[in-house]
Amino acid sequence: MTLHVRAPPGTRIEVAEQLFQGVEDSIRQVIPAKELGTIIDNIGLPSINYNLAFNDGSFVAFYDGQVLVTLKDGHKSSIAYMNTLRPILRDRFPNTVFYFQPADMITQILDFGSLAPIDIQVTGRHLDKDMAVAGKIQRALTHVEGAADVHLQQINYGPEYFVDVDRQRASELGLTEQQVANNLDVSLSGSFQITPNFWNDPKTGVPYQVWVQTPEFRNDSLAALENTPLLPSSVGNGGTVQLLSNVATMTRRAEPTVATHINMAPTFDIMANVQQRDLGSVERAIDRIVATAQKSLAPPDKIAIRGQVESKDQSFQNIAIGLMIAVVAVYLLMAVNYQSWGDPIVVLCALPIAFCGIAASLFITGTTFSIPSLMGAIMSVGVASANSILLVTFAREHRERNGSSAMEAAIAAGAERLRPVLMTAGAMFVGLIPMAIGIGEGSEQNAALARAVMGGIAVGTCGTLLFVPYLYVLLRQRAPKTPENYL
Repeated sequence: MTLHVRAPPGTRIEVAEQLFQGVEDSIRQVIPAKELGTIIDNIGLPSINYNLAFNDGSFVAFYDGQVLVTLKDGHKSSIAYMNTLRPILRDRFPNTVFYFQPADMITQILDFGSLAPIDIQVTGRHLDKDMAVAGKIQRALTHVEGAADVHLQQINYGPEYFVDVDRQRASELGLTEQQVANNLDVSLSGSFQITPNFWNDPKTGVPYQVWVQTPEFRNDSLAALENTPLLPSSVGNGGTVQLLSNVATMTRRAEPTVATHINMAPTFDIMANVQQRDLGSVERAIDRIVATAQKSLAPPDKIAIRGQVESKDQSFQNIAIGLMIAVVAVYLLMAVNYQSWGDPIVVLCALPIAFCGIAASLFITGTTFSIPSLMGAIMSVGVASANSILLVTFAREHRERNGSSAMEAAIAAGAERLRPVLMTAGAMFVGLIPMAIGIGEGSEQNAALARAVMGGIAVGTCGTLLFVPYLYVLLRQRAPKTPENYL
C-alpha cells in the first residue's frame, strides 16, 4: 500500500516527521503484526532536483510525503485495510490530507500516469473563477457514494514571505535587485544554487559539492532574517555592507505552492479514489457534477475527466466495436461455409443466451463489468458459437444424407453431439473454478474473467442443447440445398 500524507501548508519538516510517526502508529494498530512487513516513510523534497525524476511527481513540499507499507504472505485484503484506515486517519488528523496511491503496476498503467483513478481537471484562463469552481467540485464530490480520498492536488494557500526591495534606495547604496536576491538566496538555500562549486578529492578522485550557507539557527526569526548582510558591488572600493532591512520590507501572504499547466493553461486537479462501488456508477455521478459546473465557466475554460475513467470508456468502446465486428465476421464466414443465410442465424441466436448467463454470474458474485470480465464474455461467446456450429452442422449433414425432416435432424444432432458439447463445456467450467474463487495474491484481478466465462458457458451450453435445436426446427422447414462446388 502507498499512503500519501500532506501536512498543513507551512509545517516544518521536523513537525511533519512527528505527524508521520503518528500515522505509522495508527497503521500498526489496524494491521496485525503477523501480517505487517515494513513501513518506510519518504518525507520532503530531495536536495538535488534530478532526483525528482525517480518519483511519481506527487511530492510538492517539505511537509509532503509517502508511507510505503508492505504486507507479509497470507495477509488479508489490502483494499479492506485501506477502507478501515481512511476514517481512522481522518478523525485522528483532521487537518491533514490523506489519499492512497496505486501501489501495483497494473493500476498505475491503467491510470495513465495519474495519481488517482479519477482526475477532474479544470483548465482555463480565468484563474480565480477556475479555482472557485474546482473547490465546488471537490465539495460536491465528497458527497458522492463510493468516492474516497477526494482532494485538490494543488496547494493554493501556502504561507510565504515576500521581500519588496526599494530599488531607488538600493541603488543609492550600491545595490541592485539581483544582488539582493543572490545574497538572500545564498543565505537561505546555499551558494550552490547561484554558483555551483566542486572539490575533487585528490586521493579518491570523487568530486564533492561545496556549499556556503548561513546556519539555520542564525535565521530562526524574522528579525534575524532582516539582518542578512548584503554585499554591494562597490564594497571593495569604500562601499559598506548593508542589511536587508535597510533596502527592503517583508510581507506575509498566502500564495499557491504548486502550479500546474496543460498546454500553457493553468489547471486544477480534483482527484479521488473509488471505495466499495464500481467506477462506472461513480463516473455517472461525476458527469452530473461536471455538467453543472461547466455552465458556470466562461469560454474557453473547460472541465475534463482523466485517469482510469478515461481509459475505461475508451477500452469499453473499443471492445464493443471489436465484439460487433467479430459477430459480423463470424456470420459472414458461416454464410459462405453453409451457403445459406438462415443457418448462421440459428448459430448466432445462442449468443444472447450466453450473455444472459454472463450478466447473471457477475450479478450473483457481485462482480462489475470490467476489461477482464468483457474478455471473459468474448471467450464464452466463442465457446457457445463453436458448440452451436457443431450442432447445426451435424443436423444439416444428417438431412442431406438421409433426407429427414428438420425435427428429426435436430433430435439426432442433439443426441449425437450431447457428449462432446458437455465434455468441452464441463472441462472448461471446472478448470476455471480456482481462478473464479480468487485464492492467492492478485488473483482477484483475474477472477472477473473466470466468473464471466463460467456463467456464459453454463447458460450458453443449455441454450445450445435446448434452444438452438428448437430454433433450427422453426427456421429450417424447407428441404436442405446441397452446397455447390465452385472450385
